[in-house]
Amino acid sequence: MKKQLHPTDYRLVVFQDEQAKFAFLTHSTATSNETIKWEDGQEYPLVKMHISSASHPFFTGEEKIIDTEGRVDRFKARQAAAQARTTQLANKAKKTATRQAKKTKTTQK
Repeated sequence: MKKQLHPTDYRLVVFQDEQAKFAFLTHSTATSNETIKWEDGQEYPLVKMHISSASHPFFTGEEKIIDTEGRVDRFKARQAAAQARTTQLANKAKKTATRQAKKTKTTQK
């Protein structure tokens, strides 16, 4: 096994979920410039997270759509455009079939 592969500078750090205002104290090597006063009265480095088990839909049972880049809107627009093209092609096929039917009737007379 390789020597000195794992870090040895573990210290107590507070991780805080920004959405759920959930925080926990644990040992970590994560660095931070911010500090927070914890429940025991001491100050610890603070690492902010965007999502944790307190706010993740898998753990909360709630379905949230976090769409910061407009992906859902673009998907809906593509679906609407595809549906419009399908309808347009179906109408064109009906018109062509109607013209063909009229043409065959006039040639048979």
